[in-house]
Amino acid sequence: MSNKILKSTLALAISAVSSYSLASGFAINEQSISSLGMSNAGRASSASDASTVYGNPAGMALIEREQVTAGAAVIFAKADITNASGRPGGSNDGDMVPTVAIPMGYYVKPIDENWAFGLGVYVPFGLATDYENGFAGRYYGDKSEVNVITIQPTVSYRFNDQLSIGFGPTINRIEGELTSEVPNLAPAGAPDGEVDIKGDDVGYGYNFGLMYEITPSTRLGVTYHSKVEYSLEGHTTVSGVGAVGTSAGRYGASLDVTTPEAVDFSLTHQLNNGWTVHAGATWTRWSRFDKLVVENDQVGGAYGGALTTITEEENWHDTWAVAAGAEYQLNKQWVLRTGIALDQAPTNNTDLSPRIPTGDRTIYSIGAGWSPNDDITVDVAYSYLNEEDVHIDRVSATKGSYSATYRNSAHALGAQVTYRF
Repeated sequence: MSNKILKSTLALAISAVSSYSLASGFAINEQSISSLGMSNAGRASSASDASTVYGNPAGMALIEREQVTAGAAVIFAKADITNASGRPGGSNDGDMVPTVAIPMGYYVKPIDENWAFGLGVYVPFGLATDYENGFAGRYYGDKSEVNVITIQPTVSYRFNDQLSIGFGPTINRIEGELTSEVPNLAPAGAPDGEVDIKGDDVGYGYNFGLMYEITPSTRLGVTYHSKVEYSLEGHTTVSGVGAVGTSAGRYGASLDVTTPEAVDFSLTHQLNNGWTVHAGATWTRWSRFDKLVVENDQVGGAYGGALTTITEEENWHDTWAVAAGAEYQLNKQWVLRTGIALDQAPTNNTDLSPRIPTGDRTIYSIGAGWSPNDDITVDVAYSYLNEEDVHIDRVSATKGSYSATYRNSAHALGAQVTYRF
């Protein structure tokens, strides 16, 4: 297998980690259904239930009763692909994001007037794409699945009636499978091949939060989510004789990925007994994602175990997301919510591909909370995400060409239950 061919085939697969997802970059925003109903406005300052373990761990100091919050959000996504052209051609259905469910669960226990303990299990990052067979841009993107599950034990401390802090280390497990079709480089008539990369790792980080009550009706919150570094270890499998002009091979593979740090600023203000308004802004350091480097060690074959390093440029930039929302306490049992968010995409026009067909997005949300008694609250939320049009225009000597316009949209529907002991 020539070094040039090996690089071209493996570069197709490693680009999968930057595939389209339903939040900025490959972040996931569905960690709380009560926050989702307001497009996550006030996530770091509301502290309305145990999901504050993620939103702002300092908010646990405001939780008066031991409680459990658990739920899930289901994502339905669609991409409308138009003006498509290129070689070798094929279909452009736009059904590459499967329906996915995102679970979450939290526990908070006040210890005394100052201390509280909490535990959270949630999904901070993830992606899933799977284009149809015969997709016209299959040499630039095929199937991708990456999941991160986080466990966060947490403590908070309340200094006085105004100031509280919280801290929680995070234990994060990442696993993924990245697949790409590979064009036939053998004599005419040989089938296309496939490159399949699998790997997993555990990384460690932390969340830190501060909450300050400016007045009894106005609260400010700031949360810092740290970066997490991973070194995925697994294997790369190349199948299909036509893909590389030689027999299939299996390689040891390692891939270093860093999920970025983020800072969430929030403000909550209670106008009166009925209305509460929320605002928020989140900065994410996506510029850490400047390139991907994969090291592959061939098992047998022409190189006899020679290490091959592949580098894929990404060149993402830092982003801001801003949100505004409101709650209306209809009566003792019901609270109604709504919100809107504007979220920047970290990608750049030059490096766009079917793996990353994402642009700036606007998110509209509504939600409600029902408390039949003082012990139970059921929250539901619905969000609609709409992205600006983005245009992909890629040309390669080995992969052909692909040009298309993408308009992405998604629906999120979630529910959670909070039980107080």
